[in-house]
Amino acid sequence: MLIAGAGIVGAAIAAALREAGAKCLVVEPGIVGGGATAAGMGHVVVMDDSPAQLALTEYSRHLWDALPLPPNVEREHRGTLWVAADAEEMAEVRRKHALYPASEILDSQALYEAEPELRPGLAGGLLVSGDSVLYAPCAAAWLLRLSAVRYTAIETLTPDGARLADGTPVSAGLTILACGTGITRLLPNLPVKPRKGHLAITDRYPGFLHHQLVELGYLKSAHGHASESVAFNVQPRSTGQLLIGSSRQYGDDSSAVRPELLSRMLRRAVEYMPRLVDLQVIRTWTGFRAATPDSLPLIGPYSDRVWVAAGHEGLGITTSLGTARLLADRYIGQPPAIPCDPYLPERFA
Repeated sequence: MLIAGAGIVGAAIAAALREAGAKCLVVEPGIVGGGATAAGMGHVVVMDDSPAQLALTEYSRHLWDALPLPPNVEREHRGTLWVAADAEEMAEVRRKHALYPASEILDSQALYEAEPELRPGLAGGLLVSGDSVLYAPCAAAWLLRLSAVRYTAIETLTPDGARLADGTPVSAGLTILACGTGITRLLPNLPVKPRKGHLAITDRYPGFLHHQLVELGYLKSAHGHASESVAFNVQPRSTGQLLIGSSRQYGDDSSAVRPELLSRMLRRAVEYMPRLVDLQVIRTWTGFRAATPDSLPLIGPYSDRVWVAAGHEGLGITTSLGTARLLADRYIGQPPAIPCDPYLPERFA
């Protein structure tokens, strides 16, 4: 079996298929855990933009909870605190609370007891205690620890497998494409578009932040289709650093940081946590997430010998394990834990 991509999704697929008895070769032109994996926040989070998204993220979080991850993955159950600015957003808090069993509605006072650095006047929030954070590049490397990796790319697909960029033919009964935005080079008719995002990380400030904080407006930013958007999304790391996001941008294929968009993103963060302005940002970077028109990934057969696992956008780290398990179940003929139909590539045929 041939797997294209050694990001978190490809790594998870290789681990799941190895467990199912398959022999896999993973090809990766860059580094393990690079690309979108390194450009993500490492947030394992349940999301409910649609019933299918809720099912896949809940299932995947359960699979993450079952993994005996090593210390260098830096996994911490910080929980997600969805911050409500006003009464309208508190109504959204109550809606989400009904969907998330392990969640707690916080009024304004409880919100500030949980996160004293938030700005005054916020209405409350929703604490989802089961969510966690981790360092995804190390998670990808750990998942691939028993897999063969060849550092090259697939140049083209062939009837019996693929030809690699160095000219080597590889025969494979099944080829799985988990190469993010690069999938459209091999399958140009798939509706996958790159969506650029910015991130910033601070110096070490232990105790400044306790939970992953996300404004409820993030849902519009992350899963809408505006050409540019920013939202408050800040994560505490085990090092004491703060990872600050997030931005979303279509139509810019340059990896360069855009100062004006980065400034908008940081100003948005300061609006919610004013004392962030006193902290030192030590690095900024960008990455490209593979987005689909319906904000759901493509998971399953493209043809008899080619399967795809792409289009996860900002939820690839969360949903990598669920994606891998759905493909492994299909491979061994086992009924899946959740329905596969919402994620099948054929929905865009």
